[in-house]
Amino acid sequence: MNNHYYTTNPDVEHALKKWTFELLNNDISFTTDNGVFSKQTVDYGTRAMLKAFNETIIPTGKILDLGTGYGPVGVALALRYPERQIDMVDVNSLALSLAKINAKDNQVQDRVNIFTSDIYENIEGKYAAILTNPPVRAGKSVVSTMLKDAIQHLLPNGTLTVVLQKKQGAPSAKKLMTEVFENCTVIAKDKGYYILQSVYRN
Repeated sequence: MNNHYYTTNPDVEHALKKWTFELLNNDISFTTDNGVFSKQTVDYGTRAMLKAFNETIIPTGKILDLGTGYGPVGVALALRYPERQIDMVDVNSLALSLAKINAKDNQVQDRVNIFTSDIYENIEGKYAAILTNPPVRAGKSVVSTMLKDAIQHLLPNGTLTVVLQKKQGAPSAKKLMTEVFENCTVIAKDKGYYILQSVYRN
């Protein structure tokens, strides 16, 4: 049965849920379903990443929410930073349909662009920041591609911010990001989650 959240069309029995969660000082309404990651609540890693992210250090420009799922990162950023365009991408068409609902329900649909992309496949232009809570269960090669290819899609002084648990490969991700960007900082540690950040210094 093809029901993994990181696949294109999860084969699931639908069970829509609606709930509210506070992110970046905004109460956000979410609709979720079977076949998406962390459908009951915004997962702790995503919360920790958003808390650690510092918008003031990045250049002017768009932000990319890579692997948006049902949209907690992108919607939270759009509400918190209304002057920025947020692109939200995923390979999971069910997740994207929910992200569109959540963008509309929180009245940020005009500030976000939600579309299908297998990692960076359909990404055009450059970003001031890329944020991702990568799908570890999709395998190391997927996660590695998300990290190492980010540099091709960042503006000068743009940042890549990633959350990973220590036990799920944060140390090796830090090593890879350091090799690619020649820098990587652990900007926060929270209950076993590492928030890693690299800056594209061209």
